[in-house]
Amino acid sequence: MFLVGVTVFAVASVGCGLAPNLHALVLARAFQGLGAAFLVPGSLSIISASFDEKERGRAIGTWSGSTAITTAIGPVLGGWLIEHASWRWAFFINVPIAAVVIVLSLWRVPDNRTYAPGNVDWAGGFTATVSLGGLAYGFIESASLGWSHPSVWGALIVGCASLIAFFFIESRVDLPMVPQGLFRSRDFSGANLLTLFLYAALGIFFFLFPLDLIQIQHYSATATGAASLPFILLMFLLSRWSGGLVAHYGPRRPLIIGPVIAAAGFLLFARPSVGGSYWRTFFPAFLVLGFGLAVSVAPLTTVVMNAVDQNRAGAASGINNAVARVAGLLAIAVLGVAMTSAFSFRLNSNLADLAIPTPAVHELQSNEIRLAALTVPAGIDSQMAAAIRISIERAFVFGFRFVMLICAALSLASAAFAWRMITGRKSE
Repeated sequence: MFLVGVTVFAVASVGCGLAPNLHALVLARAFQGLGAAFLVPGSLSIISASFDEKERGRAIGTWSGSTAITTAIGPVLGGWLIEHASWRWAFFINVPIAAVVIVLSLWRVPDNRTYAPGNVDWAGGFTATVSLGGLAYGFIESASLGWSHPSVWGALIVGCASLIAFFFIESRVDLPMVPQGLFRSRDFSGANLLTLFLYAALGIFFFLFPLDLIQIQHYSATATGAASLPFILLMFLLSRWSGGLVAHYGPRRPLIIGPVIAAAGFLLFARPSVGGSYWRTFFPAFLVLGFGLAVSVAPLTTVVMNAVDQNRAGAASGINNAVARVAGLLAIAVLGVAMTSAFSFRLNSNLADLAIPTPAVHELQSNEIRLAALTVPAGIDSQMAAAIRISIERAFVFGFRFVMLICAALSLASAAFAWRMITGRKSE
């Protein structure tokens, strides 16, 4: 299954690189996601099968560190390729990497099968997909269409109804996609709630932060990719160490301390305005956030894998990975609305102090969803245009700070779930 994921991801990457238009690119990206859905649970299942519970923490820490360093290289290399070659090469570069992975997997990675008979939970997979798609579409489009638009409330109704149907189906099928018995473990339930809140904060952060650097701070694509290197390098250097914390101190302590440190990092990101040296503005925040996540991620994954029996390792890692992805998706959808609302509030307040023609004000207000990419209306003199541009930048910073405060609150909530729920016991 891991090799199937690698192959699908590589073929989809070729499709992305050859895409003739945006629609084809989005479709190819969807197939990339399909391949990636096999990769992460498959890789964690292999690790769980290859290491006993005592060594699993450090093994997962090594896995987390390897993920971190490639995540660091990706944006920098991608930014360089976009600037000096073509965005298409950011996808083509995946193909030789996938070829190496396939060769190494066939050569060195052992297989493990349970031979348990069963069927794929197609109904559960379909209703889960419709539910998440409907909810995400409804929240995202509400910012531009408004809550009263039929597409918005219709999508939200379909999403909620499908979510209810999903839990109904999962409680009645013989082999559910999400076995409810796994959630009898307080560790497993607590770890997934922690994942939901912590990765929601990370999801909206890494969505908005590049916009801040490129559109507000005027960083290049390469510099924007390199800005998060301190965060990623800390994850890489400390992940194996943090994976061993579970063996020495148990899972509860690092999963309380790590998110609290991450919350402090998000608060530091709420400080910078427009301009200023990277080393004095974003670098300290990345160090704190990176350390907090380094303390959290490997122990979190270890708790998930240790909370279930070996024959359920694939399902457990798949559920936890899905929770992380869903957290980012819904955070962008829901907190994106919060960002747009805060941006709109501050921009309208700033524009009220400027003597701008009414048609220009209406044009700006009708395009507020573009945030910092909002353009100054035509026919405005240069002095007024500069004032409007400053107002747009300040409005974005205001909204970004507001969202960072929410991210800090989400991180503290994840620490609270660890404090209340993480125990160290397996599910029955």
